[in-house]
Amino acid sequence: MDIKLQIEKLEAESRLLEPSSTERNIVRQHVVDYTEGFLNSLESSKAFTKTEDNGRALLESPISEDPLDTEKIINLIKNHVDGIGLNSASGGYLGYIPGGGIYYSSLGDYLADVANKYSGIFSLGPGAVLMENMLIRWMIGLIGYPETSAGNITTGGSLSNLIAMVTARDSMNIRSKDIPNAVIYLTEQTHHSAEKAIRLIGLSECVIRKVNIDEKFRMRPDELENQIIKDREDGLKPFLIIASAGSTDVGAIDPLDSIADIASIYQLWFHIDAAYGGFFILTEEGKKKLKGIERSDSIIMDPHKTLFLPYGTGVVIVRDKLKLMASHHYYANYIQVPKMTDNDEISPADVSPELSKHFRGMRMWLPLKLHGIKPFRSCLEEKLMLAKYFYREVQKLEFEVGPEPELSVVSYRFVPQRGNADEFNRSLVEEIQKDGRIFISSTKLKGNVVLRLACVSFRTHLNTVDLLLQILREKRDKLLECFR
Repeated sequence: MDIKLQIEKLEAESRLLEPSSTERNIVRQHVVDYTEGFLNSLESSKAFTKTEDNGRALLESPISEDPLDTEKIINLIKNHVDGIGLNSASGGYLGYIPGGGIYYSSLGDYLADVANKYSGIFSLGPGAVLMENMLIRWMIGLIGYPETSAGNITTGGSLSNLIAMVTARDSMNIRSKDIPNAVIYLTEQTHHSAEKAIRLIGLSECVIRKVNIDEKFRMRPDELENQIIKDREDGLKPFLIIASAGSTDVGAIDPLDSIADIASIYQLWFHIDAAYGGFFILTEEGKKKLKGIERSDSIIMDPHKTLFLPYGTGVVIVRDKLKLMASHHYYANYIQVPKMTDNDEISPADVSPELSKHFRGMRMWLPLKLHGIKPFRSCLEEKLMLAKYFYREVQKLEFEVGPEPELSVVSYRFVPQRGNADEFNRSLVEEIQKDGRIFISSTKLKGNVVLRLACVSFRTHLNTVDLLLQILREKRDKLLECFR
């Protein structure tokens, strides 16, 4: 066959990837109808659904040469993806930190994906980069960093922590020969992604000091300072402090101002993991509790937690943009773009490991523009109050509680008069998850199994918390029959 005829044949087949306006409307309507049904039924939907096959029926429809009918595809998604496991869009999702996924963010992703706008290099996608940098500058203003700061919208706290750890390592001039004597300070409450980042960037052989915590699970500044002094006397090289502004287990906020004093005195890099707690700075209570956050060298914040955006939205900000760029800027021959001038925006590719990147800024910008900041602030204030309410009410059910919540996480447990308390609380979690109306999680604190209320979803309201209290009472009483 003539090569032109072959090309024309292939072109005809490849053009199937460009559906007509009519075809787009048909498929889009199926998708919109399904998502509207999903959203409208959330009030009555379970927060957790366990099935026998865990969605494996999806594998009975393998990827093939031939297309599948849209309606059948939607049913596969409904029955074997969205309809099983954790329903993290539900207001009954009280087990972990991410906050629900607001609707207008999905439209932001739709707009970004249809245009497929590149947001990695300013000269190639100036509007997209301007939007993301504008959002970064808004967050810089929120936390009180100087104008010399810069950052990046990432996939979440894990990548954000990695970017910050690399910048800290390079800025503090930690070379391979220094690693065995270099010291990093954190606590047992530090999120595992920070320790994972330390390992991934070749610092696992550093001396890792887990500083003692107080009765509220916060880093003790006196212990930190004493350890730094001792390590310096022993010839070690302290260089990095990692503090938490909202730990995952209990929502603890380390004493940031006092830690900043110590970091300043001993010239250490001060990093704050505020993935969960950072956006509470929008509230008056949060501003007071986060005092000192503006004195750190780097910080991470997750919009997919306390700005309620969909999974896959994190932020890292570094006080000194030159240090951030020194660690992450690379040049390649095939990236022939105009050189930056003083008036150019920083390119996201120059402050992160990503060159090709999703235009994440649109999913954040659009809801902020459509809603304004006020309902976000009110939602955060509501979560703070709901945590206080639950803390008070769960004690009336004779549950022991952990420290009074600093943010919107409450730790609690039931201690039966007979039997093993840890076994009882594990069983209680299992029974609540089996019920499915509410999803809670557990952790271990001071060697004990404890339950967690993580009140973060924007769809969680007073009736949700009251339902959990009702279910706790029901399941506790049922289990006590077995523990007599």
